[in-house]
Amino acid sequence: MKRILLPAGGAVLATGLLAAGLAGTAQAAPDWATDPLANNNAAATSVAQYWSASNNAALKSATAYYHDAAPTSWKSGGGYSPDGKPGAVLPTGEEKVVATKVKNINLPKNIGKVFWTDKQGKNRWASGASIQSKYRNLVVTAAHNVYDTAGVGDAEVLKNWVFVPGYYQGKTPYGIYVGKTAWTHYDFDVYEDYDRDYAFVTVYNGVFYGGDKVVTPAEYDKFVGSKYVDIKEVSADEGAAGLAKYGPEGPYYKEDTVATNVETVNPPQKYFTWQSVKPYLTKDGKDGVKLLTVEVTSYDYQKAPNHTPKFDNGEKAYSDKDSISQETYKQLLAEKAAGKFLGELTAKKDKNGTEIEWYKTQYFIVKWVKSTTATTTKWFLKTHHIEISKDAGRLGDNVGGQGFAWNQKTGQAVFVFGYPEGPHPDGDKPYTGITPKWVYGKTSGKVYVSAAQKIEEHIGVKGALTPGADGGPWVLKYNNNKRLGYVNGVTSQFGDQDGNGRYDLITSAYFDGETADIYKKAANVWSGRIVGPNGELYK
Repeated sequence: MKRILLPAGGAVLATGLLAAGLAGTAQAAPDWATDPLANNNAAATSVAQYWSASNNAALKSATAYYHDAAPTSWKSGGGYSPDGKPGAVLPTGEEKVVATKVKNINLPKNIGKVFWTDKQGKNRWASGASIQSKYRNLVVTAAHNVYDTAGVGDAEVLKNWVFVPGYYQGKTPYGIYVGKTAWTHYDFDVYEDYDRDYAFVTVYNGVFYGGDKVVTPAEYDKFVGSKYVDIKEVSADEGAAGLAKYGPEGPYYKEDTVATNVETVNPPQKYFTWQSVKPYLTKDGKDGVKLLTVEVTSYDYQKAPNHTPKFDNGEKAYSDKDSISQETYKQLLAEKAAGKFLGELTAKKDKNGTEIEWYKTQYFIVKWVKSTTATTTKWFLKTHHIEISKDAGRLGDNVGGQGFAWNQKTGQAVFVFGYPEGPHPDGDKPYTGITPKWVYGKTSGKVYVSAAQKIEEHIGVKGALTPGADGGPWVLKYNNNKRLGYVNGVTSQFGDQDGNGRYDLITSAYFDGETADIYKKAANVWSGRIVGPNGELYK
């Protein structure tokens, strides 16, 4: 639902109201949407395994998402008129000064990266943050980091969605948190209205991976999580000793392989005559040597010499022409085109040119061969592995959660956090996306408007962050000692106001009473865990 904009009035948030709960919120009727991301344990387990496999290879391969919604131009509009009284929810978990993989210790550890897989199968990331909720399981980010916005009316949730707080070069210091349910405004879900470019995502308890553990076959069979059997070849001495020690039910076993080797040899000394060698049949020579007829093409057959009393290798043996059905004829034509039939195919036609008879002709030459067999014994060691995991606990218990504020007066100072990585319009790329960055500024007193994206009421902060930072939180009343404050926006767009090829503007949807209502719904939904008591991922 679009708000009706009026000139900025005297609605001001008193500092004391920051502790006010959602129960006292005066607002318009809610207009929300919710969609499942991984709505059961089996789906969540699959997502967690996708990102963590091979030492977090998928996380390391992900690239920053530069969404294509960036407006081509901005203009200022009127001021803001909140749709109700201002309010806020207190943050969770005063942060302690502890070692963290986030390099800048002045930054909150509850910011991180959101990861997903797009429609092209590419792994992407952007920014997000942990935010206070009843079950300490909520992430705030931009809606375009949750929904695929390929076209109006077909937005769908992105695949393999997770949040990793404090992510740094493939490391997950606080675990991987799989998204369960996405909550956003109906207007973004249905119309891709960037005036509502925010989303709240409930996440399961985090997952730590403890690596492989070798277990007995009985333990392996009992384990319901991810597991595999590793088989490697060992020496004969090690294999025989292992088999003697552990018996036939142990990890050592052997395999006997009989190999047959067929080689072309000279004809045996015993001579044969044409009458003594029957076509279509093999003929035993001596010392294991046999006479075979081998099929060749008509070209190779014509090149072969005529037979002699010795029947040397490569001589003509015979050709064979047979009548076949039309169905067989068509089948052999296909096989000949694929190089699987060496013979020739002909069809006889009547006076009208209609095929009435079909034939195949095959050609054979002489070949003397000798077959030998050998038995090879190989020894193997089989080990059973289970992939154990550890429940990392709830997101908010591990990294805390920023507070949440709505219907705030503009012109207040905020810290904007995120992982910028993309280049400026002029191609300059000052950020790597490896570590989080921040800008500090006051929110604009007037709205920012862009008709291209149906944006009529964004707030803005002057700053030079670049794509990759989108979805990062705008934190009001940030306490640098506690590293906590109140999320009052998330980065949606980047703008170049003076046209010099450098981003100088960051914008966000205005958080009002409708935003608060969506947040309230998401903040009161339980998620649960996906790791079992024995380190198994639930199925």
